[in-house]
Amino acid sequence: MPCFLLAALVGSPAAAQTVATEHDAHRLHGDPTAYMASLDDPARDAWQKPHEVVMALGLAPGMVVADIGAGSGYFTLRFARHVGAGRVLAVDVSQPMLDAVRSRAAGAGLTAVSTVLAPPDDPTLPPAGVDLVFICDTWHHVERRPAYLARIRAALKPGGRFAIVDFHKDAPVGPPASMKLTRAEVLAEVQAAGFELAAEHTMLPHQYFLVFTAGR
Repeated sequence: MPCFLLAALVGSPAAAQTVATEHDAHRLHGDPTAYMASLDDPARDAWQKPHEVVMALGLAPGMVVADIGAGSGYFTLRFARHVGAGRVLAVDVSQPMLDAVRSRAAGAGLTAVSTVLAPPDDPTLPPAGVDLVFICDTWHHVERRPAYLARIRAALKPGGRFAIVDFHKDAPVGPPASMKLTRAEVLAEVQAAGFELAAEHTMLPHQYFLVFTAGR
């Protein structure tokens, strides 16, 4: 899927049931306006628990955070409120999405946000320049994940972290089960790339939340 950095449909469970096939999910991704509406559906907050996710990440002023698959800025803007003089890199393959992020950040006075238009196979992050790489509801779209993981690892500062939030196979939200990856699949492939599981948070009802550090 060429637009893998766009996350899957994330609205209310009732709305998600209408996206029954991969074709339906891909069609939604082709309509930026409809897609942004689904990402920003207020019903999402009830199960995505954005405040709890941000708190669990332990952000601090001065950090550089990369939000891969930033979409319309759901997490990007929240991160920007916690990094102070740091920086949040909103990474996506969709220019309309990044335009929306830039507009929303400017409207909120969040000067820490920078947008990065990235190709599907490279997050285009600075070498050893990022404290946290975060990817939510998007990892299941990434193709050639071993190579992508190598690029993420190269972007992390010493002691940097890589966090993945994605859907359980049986989640009533998100894409069809055929597009989802199990926690075990993700854990195995990330560890095979040299990462070590540093933390796992279980507050999310429909997603796993894994935090890794780069091994030696």
